[in-house]
Amino acid sequence: MTENPIRGFAPVNSPLLTDLYQLTMLQAYFDRGMYAPAVFELFVRKLPEGRNFLVAAGLEQALQYLTSLSFGAQDLADLAETRLFSSGFLDWLGELRFTGDVDALPEGTIFFPNEPLLRVTAPLPEAQLVESRLLNILHFQTLIASKAARCVLAAPGKTLVDFGMRRAHGSEAAAFAARASYLVGFAGTATVIARPAFGIPLFGTMAHSFVQAHDSESEAFEHFARSHRGPIVLLIDTYDTLTAARRVVDLARRLPDKRVASVRLDSGDLGELAREVRKIFDDAGCREIRIFASGGLDERGIAALVASGAPIDGYGVGTSLDVSEDHPALDCVYKLQEYDGRPRRKRSAGKETWPGRKQVYRHYHADGRFDRDVLALADEPQGGEPLLVPAIRGGKLLGAAPDVDAIREHVRLGLTKLPPRLTALDRRAEYRVEISGGVAALARRVDEAFR
Repeated sequence: MTENPIRGFAPVNSPLLTDLYQLTMLQAYFDRGMYAPAVFELFVRKLPEGRNFLVAAGLEQALQYLTSLSFGAQDLADLAETRLFSSGFLDWLGELRFTGDVDALPEGTIFFPNEPLLRVTAPLPEAQLVESRLLNILHFQTLIASKAARCVLAAPGKTLVDFGMRRAHGSEAAAFAARASYLVGFAGTATVIARPAFGIPLFGTMAHSFVQAHDSESEAFEHFARSHRGPIVLLIDTYDTLTAARRVVDLARRLPDKRVASVRLDSGDLGELAREVRKIFDDAGCREIRIFASGGLDERGIAALVASGAPIDGYGVGTSLDVSEDHPALDCVYKLQEYDGRPRRKRSAGKETWPGRKQVYRHYHADGRFDRDVLALADEPQGGEPLLVPAIRGGKLLGAAPDVDAIREHVRLGLTKLPPRLTALDRRAEYRVEISGGVAALARRVDEAFR
């Protein structure tokens, strides 16, 4: 396991974290001397139902994987035990490093179907081997960032916190979900490793078990308030929510040196309870105490509470975010577009690809909002803003990864430039992605040559 030299987090970057067929194909490439340059592009074929856009995320970890790729002695010994690979191939594999080029969408870029998040140009074995892990990294963070962006749009001006670690599908997923949600505008996470790993602010309250472990709720609140050194957030729905709210008022009066920052509601009719709790606090002169809600919330539930005018200042989003509950996968693929100087095209029914190495050009309305994108050949002159930028050349990073706060600002600006029809949660709206004349003509030539 290789330590991340940029953030201090250790994702699982073993070269054996791959599909078997990547290695069996490499054995065949080795046997046939197929080392010519190949171009692969990673993209999403279509949007899930209800999604109008996606947010690119995970590039930092993807580039880290590529630049640290190598097979150690134990890796090679494990492969030898399968009896699937020749000794000459394994010796060659021991020397393999990524020596290619990568062009990519900067993290936080809003994108649409068929637009490459990443273009890899490298000797065929290198470009082939990295497919599975690149998809694994970029697919997951993009999936979660895109879900989290919908929550941000649903709750403008509200504090959003990732609460989903305990139901994330593994430790790496929990950390990456915290990162992806923070990039698109969440205030932070409850997942502690995200702070040393990525510099993400931490938020936390207490569990119902803490209240139950005490002989009285008032005692639990006081003990927590006296011990806690951060903002005091008290969970008030263990027994009776309104009674607990009055106990919070009493605590605030008895401990003026320990200011209660917030209370959390985690069950029941959150909107109605928030109104009643808000009245109790306001009538008691505790207007500074904020109300935070959690408990099975997703972007639609949050939007409904916001629309109802519920006096809720922030939301914790857990399971629905960290597993992207409504759409747990994107149709994300990594396809060969050129080999040995010749364009290649997949022609499978319903899964056709556009051949050649490509660039995405974005056009804007006069008001600064997105107008349309054009998918063009990389060497085909176009107007508009080119979205893919160089990230690796000759196997070396071209620069340090951007700060997470810089990515957050990139996302924020991107969301403000979305046409309003694309920010709706429940309405499917199309965004125009044009296929350039050069790409269409190249596809026709490839098809004619195939026939």
